[in-house]
Amino acid sequence: MNNKDVVVVDAKMLAATDIIRKAITEKHKKVSDMATPKPFIKKKMGMDYVEYSYMREIADKEYPGWSWTIQKTEVLGSEAYVVHGRLKWYDEGIWREADMVAAHRIQKKRGTNEFVDIGNDVKSSNTDCIKKAFNMYLNIADDVYRNQVDDMELSDEQKNDILLLAGEISEERLSQIHELIKDQTIHTANFKASYAKLQREVDND
Repeated sequence: MNNKDVVVVDAKMLAATDIIRKAITEKHKKVSDMATPKPFIKKKMGMDYVEYSYMREIADKEYPGWSWTIQKTEVLGSEAYVVHGRLKWYDEGIWREADMVAAHRIQKKRGTNEFVDIGNDVKSSNTDCIKKAFNMYLNIADDVYRNQVDDMELSDEQKNDILLLAGEISEERLSQIHELIKDQTIHTANFKASYAKLQREVDND
């Protein structure tokens, strides 16, 4: 090995890095241990969720200067609006950033293909995406969300059943449903309704 291949690590730099890492860990544990006030916890389709206003308040207080930028949006057929966003935050002396993707089901009037309020669906998909990032990267509302990811994921049997049904409609529909499962737009709480809707599509073909 040549001398030029030897990397000299400054002991002071290592100590400083360790201090910062410890500070970040303690900060995130502090936020994670916060109890979300009950008035800000709501229910939708049998699942608990936390209001955006509370999560933003904590982000403003604990991570001042954070920012959110939409990187990309797309529409999955007429089923869901998808947002890909980037969260940037100041973490104990270090600027950090990370991406998040979320989808919001497009609401339609019962028994029709007419949209209820597409503008609201677009807004909701962005809000859902920010909230996921707040929880994933800033540990906000961990007491509500920390156990829900696994709980919401479809079982292998459910995935197979709904994908087989979607495949009876078209390859495009199969691809759309696969994406909706992947980002958990279709989850355990709305599986029966999603399956029933697909069954009606098959019956009407």
